[in-house]
Amino acid sequence: MASPAPPTDLASLPALRDALAAADYTLDGILACLGDRAARALHREQPTPAERLTRPLDSPIGTLVRLFALGYPVPADRLDAALPGLDPGWLADRGLVRLGPDGVRAAFDLRPYMAGDDQWWVLSDLSEVMTGGPLPEDHVLGIGGASTTLASWTVRRPGQRVLDLGTGCGVQSLHLSTHAGEVVATDTSGRALALARANASMNGLTWDLRQGDLFEPVEGETFDQIVSNPPFVITPRVGQLPTYEYRDGGRVGHEIVRSLVRGLADQLRLGGVAQMLGNWEVAAGGDWREVVGEWLEGTGLDAWVIQREVQDPCEYAELWAGDGGHRKGTPGYEQMYAAWLADFEARGVDSVGFGVLNFQRPEGDREPWRDLVESTGPLVEPMGPTTEAGIAARTWLAEHGDSGVLQTAWRSADDVTEERYGRPGAEDPSVIMIRQGGGLGRSVRASTVLAAFVSVCDGDLTAAQTLGAIAELVGASPEAVHAEALPDIRSLIADGLLVAT
Repeated sequence: MASPAPPTDLASLPALRDALAAADYTLDGILACLGDRAARALHREQPTPAERLTRPLDSPIGTLVRLFALGYPVPADRLDAALPGLDPGWLADRGLVRLGPDGVRAAFDLRPYMAGDDQWWVLSDLSEVMTGGPLPEDHVLGIGGASTTLASWTVRRPGQRVLDLGTGCGVQSLHLSTHAGEVVATDTSGRALALARANASMNGLTWDLRQGDLFEPVEGETFDQIVSNPPFVITPRVGQLPTYEYRDGGRVGHEIVRSLVRGLADQLRLGGVAQMLGNWEVAAGGDWREVVGEWLEGTGLDAWVIQREVQDPCEYAELWAGDGGHRKGTPGYEQMYAAWLADFEARGVDSVGFGVLNFQRPEGDREPWRDLVESTGPLVEPMGPTTEAGIAARTWLAEHGDSGVLQTAWRSADDVTEERYGRPGAEDPSVIMIRQGGGLGRSVRASTVLAAFVSVCDGDLTAAQTLGAIAELVGASPEAVHAEALPDIRSLIADGLLVAT
């Protein structure tokens, strides 16, 4: 089936938004209708519990959930009752639904979406769960795991000019609109931009939408912030594989993400930040830090990259061969799986990493800092405040150096705890762990010196004074204690376990 044309009568979409709100087609309304268990199943793309619950319902919320969230046909009279004043013919004229002998069917996925106190409604193409088959290659993705991950990590600085590169249906631009003075959004897909334009209109927002590849639409312009959920999926460039616009950037391997990183500095204002998601390929015996480090060479950017997942070629092939509605046993699945494996083998790829990339264009004349770390555990969302604090802390460390650390009084952050382990009956612990409740959730095995330092960090003494006292207790020179402790102290400062008073 051909993809439906995006709505063009944009001026009428706010009326739809108001009608949906009046029918309580909101996140709270859907949760009240479905209950927690069925709502969580639907979030995992398992619609059966929600379908069973809504089948007997004739309430407005039940009708709208079946139509726009589950993709089932609904009787025209029930839809008319659910949205008074916007009859099915009105919706069909605007391309939002299709009228048929079995009832009214949605032409688009239409769901509420919320961030903080802001609630929006988002149009996107019908998911594979709703269509029951593979997606067309020009499919415009809705609210997915990657988009919510990026939104969680994004720094929120008010009143700035921002760029949403690869906007899709506009999820990141919705978030950016809560704090940015001007939002410019780009995509290679004209269809995606049309849906983004519809979503902006429906939610009473105005974005500068432009079509083009990478930074071409904004050449010569600079921004305070750049956010990108790019089409980073590594797709074999052989055979008859579907090349979904929402996930395939048309380059070999991880070149799409590398190209973005290499071009960021020219588009960022001094002090500006950029954040994106990405995949990177690692050869057998290689280190992902070397791969991403090569991307950064010569850019002049500060960089804090967090690897969140690692997959071997089989796991990666299973994930993306199965994406878009293709499953084991369906036509073409085995060929796609084999194409991914052959492509990785031919190029010597042993694993693929996924992570969040944070950048800053430095102000002033200093060497850029770089921190490439792995953190695969659960996190407390939103991560944006952690990102903002982490960039600020690493910048402070780069500008002030060890002397600044020594001259500053530090205290343990409120979410830091200490755990001690030892043999039964032992006078002293054999292991001391320092744990972070928020942020990246770091756990640090502390040396005797570091444990002593953190235990007395209450903001009264400078680090130099504290380490001097510890040096006397352990019978070592201050220089030796500084050399041992400062790298760990800097790491704790960078990740927010120690904060200045």
